[in-house]
Amino acid sequence: MAIELKVPEVGESITEVMIGTWKKGVGEQVAADESVVEIESDKATVELPAPAAGVISQILKQAGEQANVGDVIGYLDAVGAAAPPPATSPAAPPPAPPAPPPAPPSVAVRRREGSTTIGSVQPAAAATGPVMPAAARVLGEAGVPPQSVAGTGPGGRVTKSDAVAAVSGGLPTPAPASGPAAPVAPLTGTTSLATEPAASRAERPVLISPIRRRIAERLVEAQREAALLTTFNEVDMSAVMSVRKKFKDSFADRHGVKLGFMSFFVRAAVEALRAVPQVNAEFRDPHIVYRDYCDIGIAVGGGKGLVVPILRNAEQMTFADIEQAIGDFARRAADNKLKLEELQGGTFTISNGGVYGSMMSTPIINPPQSGILGLHAIQERPVAVAGQVVIRPMMYLALSYDHRLVDGREAVTFLKRIKELIEDPTRLLLEV
Repeated sequence: MAIELKVPEVGESITEVMIGTWKKGVGEQVAADESVVEIESDKATVELPAPAAGVISQILKQAGEQANVGDVIGYLDAVGAAAPPPATSPAAPPPAPPAPPPAPPSVAVRRREGSTTIGSVQPAAAATGPVMPAAARVLGEAGVPPQSVAGTGPGGRVTKSDAVAAVSGGLPTPAPASGPAAPVAPLTGTTSLATEPAASRAERPVLISPIRRRIAERLVEAQREAALLTTFNEVDMSAVMSVRKKFKDSFADRHGVKLGFMSFFVRAAVEALRAVPQVNAEFRDPHIVYRDYCDIGIAVGGGKGLVVPILRNAEQMTFADIEQAIGDFARRAADNKLKLEELQGGTFTISNGGVYGSMMSTPIINPPQSGILGLHAIQERPVAVAGQVVIRPMMYLALSYDHRLVDGREAVTFLKRIKELIEDPTRLLLEV
């Protein structure tokens, strides 16, 4: 019995999705509830599990194609539905075919008056076999029909390397002929080498994923609709680094997670948002909406692009709660396992470009939020302390904000409060 594989509901107001990677190809076995294909929306990537154990019998939508919620994208034959092929008695082997004539040389020389052209003789393409999932994704993103690609894998399978070669306009490299190469007589006149590669000029169009398209739309929306401005400060990380070094082992033993920098900055942001509520507010014309809670988004580089999962009610979370939640977000973001509801909402965002080595940047707010805190790389620099030049681990901070409801005074006060709390973490415990 054939079972339909349908695009599931992936979130409120989402009607169109893009087919991601098929994890199982036609003819492959799949267990019940095993992931069959990834479904990409503009907010998250979800996996479609197999409704029953069976064999993938047909794929209707290849990787990179668009589909609507509820569309049938493939079929699954349940286990036991297909009759096994009838047993056949072994037949006598057919007589061996006559030996083929020697293959023509791989280079054909055509002479004409005043010029000589050398061109490689292309081998006949092999029949297309099963298309591997990785190859299907590459071909689907480039809009190349799978049936037009010759497979070089076992049984004529179309492998990823075949797909990449087809997309870039190349062909599999034929094996060199055995035996010494025949000498080639000198050529005169104009010579054209048709086999000269042009890889340095190759272009490879790839379809924009829904989540990347959504990121682009949101960033342009922020630039177009908000009055963006960025202010900077710097913070001495010596105190936080000292606390981490002193308590990292006992913290990990008790809570099962490492003590990182983000928990300090999340707690500091909560205190700063309480001191400067405009940064935690939303411009909702004709009102400004102030909030008594802090839902802080943590920007994470996921498998499909930047995602911002939310720490709900961060003002109620401990250092351990924050570190555990951020570690869980990072692991699931890398595997595209974040839930849609975990990416929605948020009143403020923290982005740590320092993990990639960024020294300074101007982050863009995530509308309708009014502020985003950018963290950067920690570097030892000479600074003046009590009239003396000393070397300290310093970090630049950046606050981008919506100037429609946050004035420069509030923005500077916010960053100054962050600086005070990070340079003296005991303030976080005493709330002073």
